[in-house]
Amino acid sequence: MNELYFINGKALPLPDAGVEMSFEDLDGSDAGRDEAGFMHRSLLRRKLGVWNFVYSHLSQQEFTRLQSLLPEEGTFQFTYPDPADPAVSKTVTAYLSKYGISWYNASTGYYRNLKFSIIQV
Repeated sequence: MNELYFINGKALPLPDAGVEMSFEDLDGSDAGRDEAGFMHRSLLRRKLGVWNFVYSHLSQQEFTRLQSLLPEEGTFQFTYPDPADPAVSKTVTAYLSKYGISWYNASTGYYRNLKFSIIQV
């Protein structure tokens, strides 16, 4: 376990293959380029986050534990360390997307490449 990432207050195990983060602005429907090619923005929200988690090797027990932490549907509270200052935690409302895993060895209960994305709403 770690004290970095939380879903609804429950700590996620630290991924062995890392967490990829990206942040982007959300523009309104009236944003776009004019006939001269100049961009006109209608900024609605700034720096919405996406966190891609990858667990490259999981036992049956580790996989089951992670399954119990990941929401089945809807939104949840996601807490993460601020990339600018990892000592500071931030919490946002998010949802789970792009879930996938390889059942590598059924007889030993060995899984590979559990991947999922947490996306800020």
